[in-house]
Amino acid sequence: MSSLSPPRPVGPPRPLLVTGDPRLLDELLRLCAVTGIEPEVCADAGSARAAWGASPLVIVGDDLADEAARCGLPRRDDIVLLGSDLDDGEVWRRAVAVGADHVIFLPDAEAWLVDRFADIADGATSAALSVAVVGGRGGAGASTLACALAVTAAQRGRTAALIDVDPLGGGIDVLLGGEAVGGLRWPDLRGARGRVDGGALSAALPRLHGLTVLSWDRGAPGGVPQDAMRAIVGAVRRRHEVVVVDMPRRPDAVSEEALAQCGTGLVVIPAELRAIAAAAQVVSLVRPVVRDLRAVVRTPSPSGLEPDEVAANAGLPLAGELRHESGLVESVERGEAPGTKSRSPLARFCRDFLDRAMPIPHSEVA
Repeated sequence: MSSLSPPRPVGPPRPLLVTGDPRLLDELLRLCAVTGIEPEVCADAGSARAAWGASPLVIVGDDLADEAARCGLPRRDDIVLLGSDLDDGEVWRRAVAVGADHVIFLPDAEAWLVDRFADIADGATSAALSVAVVGGRGGAGASTLACALAVTAAQRGRTAALIDVDPLGGGIDVLLGGEAVGGLRWPDLRGARGRVDGGALSAALPRLHGLTVLSWDRGAPGGVPQDAMRAIVGAVRRRHEVVVVDMPRRPDAVSEEALAQCGTGLVVIPAELRAIAAAAQVVSLVRPVVRDLRAVVRTPSPSGLEPDEVAANAGLPLAGELRHESGLVESVERGEAPGTKSRSPLARFCRDFLDRAMPIPHSEVA
């Protein structure tokens, strides 16, 4: 007689809620209802074993953290410990014991948790590659690199999006030759809140060079609330494999909402002494928000600086060298999108970066 458990029903992925605290459970169920997702609930740690490995997200209530640790449940990613007392310093010990990636408290983490539930509801079981690009100094070419990364990702068959969060940049759709293309821009989305339908949003945004683009327009600059920025960027991330965010050099509280959703940041630094000094200041502003921050060094250097020297002096690991590309400005002025010339230094850098970040599966190689 087989000792195997009966197969679990096939259906949409469900988060696993492990708590016996009625108050915590009520809060979690309310947030699940907001996103229209049905969770799996276990009132004790032992009964959570069957769903533990298969659930896209496990939330353990602080009331069962010690029990879950004693049960010997396997280590996995995407475990969240939901605390009940902000003043309880022992919650961090329990988080380590259960293998939690995050410790959260409600209501402070409501928006973050709704975003995670929305990811699951939209079928985004794996996180998008989200890359923020920022200039180490003015005119470093960050917007050009951001465009080229997104264009290259789309050319390689990835669902890609480009988000412009610099309201004073003139609109990144201009770099793609799409300023006259219809679709929503940031001023149209100021009222967005909570969970935004990623599919409907993507359908309403301009499509340029095979990618989804969210840009500013050429009207008078106006603010976008933090809630709207968080909701919109989260919705775009749920619908795309690669999301590139073009950042201002001095992030404010609003643009930081987009920055916080990026796993990697690229700081574009020309190989010049003054650019290195300026980049160090930019790094001090961005580093607290993005855990993986790297330098892209533009060469040649007028003083003979090597790319690894530039990166080290800016306090960053080197993501790669971006060699000068003659005629790039002129080709963009003619309406050619950055990165479309396959043999150019810009396109080669983007391909190399994406190959390292998300290798093409063998089945996709023809």
